[in-house]
Amino acid sequence: MKSKLHIDAFFDANTSTFSYLVYDIENLKAVIIDSVLDFDQKSGRTQTESADRILLRAKQLQLNILWHLETHVHADHLSAGVYLQQHLGGQLVIGANIVQVQQVFGKLFNLGDEFQRDGSQFDGLLIEGDTLAIGSFTLQAIHTPGHTPACMTYIIEDSECMHAFVGDTLFMPDYGTARCDFPGGSAVTLYASIQKVLSLPDNTKLYMCHDYPPTGRAEQYLTSVKAERDGNVHVHAGISQQVFVSMRQARDATLSMPVLLLPAVQVNMRAGHFPQPESNGISYLKLPINGL
Repeated sequence: MKSKLHIDAFFDANTSTFSYLVYDIENLKAVIIDSVLDFDQKSGRTQTESADRILLRAKQLQLNILWHLETHVHADHLSAGVYLQQHLGGQLVIGANIVQVQQVFGKLFNLGDEFQRDGSQFDGLLIEGDTLAIGSFTLQAIHTPGHTPACMTYIIEDSECMHAFVGDTLFMPDYGTARCDFPGGSAVTLYASIQKVLSLPDNTKLYMCHDYPPTGRAEQYLTSVKAERDGNVHVHAGISQQVFVSMRQARDATLSMPVLLLPAVQVNMRAGHFPQPESNGISYLKLPINGL
């Protein structure tokens, strides 16, 4: 029986991010996962070209957007969830451990009482095992921390297989795994989260949040549990926790900070909202000097 679940992938080349529009083709109920708001750090200006591709597709199909899901508080792009919600409706949702991220970065950016650290900026907070309805399909939330404390994997099962949106846990097999050196990150925890993902059936389709292809390969967003278990360069079957953690920590020590980390975290931990405008009507993002 042909599946009634359809998944459109949208690639933002500037941040190497994949966003997804997932919908039930029978009743047109839909969810958007990990949308991108274009941001030029040099000018401090935003644009909506990436998000507008999703917006146009959703309107063309006359989709009823129920949820805007974030797999985690992204450090490499700004969320377009608020923008898309304004145009399409739906609720903004993230993992419940967003409160840990808000506490850490609320302190780093020295934010006052006006910044709530309880996740209330979002419409919903998910924990392990929570479910959301998307038409005739059910999306299940799985807590997969390690990259950040709030990372979630979202799983939808149709008549053919499971579909798992893994955020920043696994990348394509030839690239490996996510970094763990952000505040609250842990290579030990990420290893356990990856094992949870790789315990899903072999034919489970895994949808990447990012891809950084080696020379000669085009960007790809789709792999499988079997492909990752057999061939992931960091964590294929037989790699012990000790070996993975040693590799991951050594690799992370060589990585530079993501270009958009400081603006992205400030916006994304607010559910995609910018700080309240000041007396001149302009919003400002902070730049901590020697703070990280």
